Amino acid sequence: MRFFIIAVFAMATVGCASPKYNYVPNMIDISDPPVGQVNTANVGEILVRQGTYAEVEAILVHEKFSGGLIGTYTFHPGYYIMVGQDDKAGYYEPEQGQEGGHVTKSAITDPYQSMQVYHKKPKVCGVSTLGGKACEGNAPISRVKRPALRANSFQQALIYSGTVGNKISIGYREFSNSMARPAFNNNVEYDLSDSNIIGYKGAQMEIIEATNQFLRYRVIRNFNQEQ
Repeated sequence: MRFFIIAVFAMATVGCASPKYNYVPNMIDISDPPVGQVNTANVGEILVRQGTYAEVEAILVHEKFSGGLIGTYTFHPGYYIMVGQDDKAGYYEPEQGQEGGHVTKSAITDPYQSMQVYHKKPKVCGVSTLGGKACEGNAPISRVKRPALRANSFQQALIYSGTVGNKISIGYREFSNSMARPAFNNNVEYDLSDSNIIGYKGAQMEIIEATNQFLRYRVIRNFNQEQ
């Protein structure tokens, strides 16, 4: 009972918090490489791509640390993605996947709800489901930006697959939420003896040199882009 009282006191002394869930990631338009630029791509590399992806504010925890007088919450290394913010701090959840961090709690602590990070200092607090906080004033963190999986993320790409005689092989891929869409993938061949200008779904390139190791080319137009 004595240790339970100490844990509650340690959280109560740093105040209360109510996590926010109001964050909207930035949508980034991409169109690479620039029209008119001569480029070199190796086999398996992207020749042209166009689309959008979501970019989200994130916290990178470099090494394990604990908040609270008795290590109430322990934050493990990895990325934590912003889900909301107010005028004082941002609120974060562990990123899904192998690079995401995770949080553990001591046995006598209230259930964990959210990571709170102050905007102007490296102060990190674990917020409980009851609104209590346990904080570390100088946490080993960095503020970064991360691509996020969103329903409206979409990209198109052409990938170099090598040569067969005087023909080159190009793969077309569509990605939604960073995952390939198998029904929208295709592989095509172009005979360079007919023309050194190739195109697919609006994208157009001039082929300068083609080998089984690399392709030198100039982008004339990207997908759905004016020349």
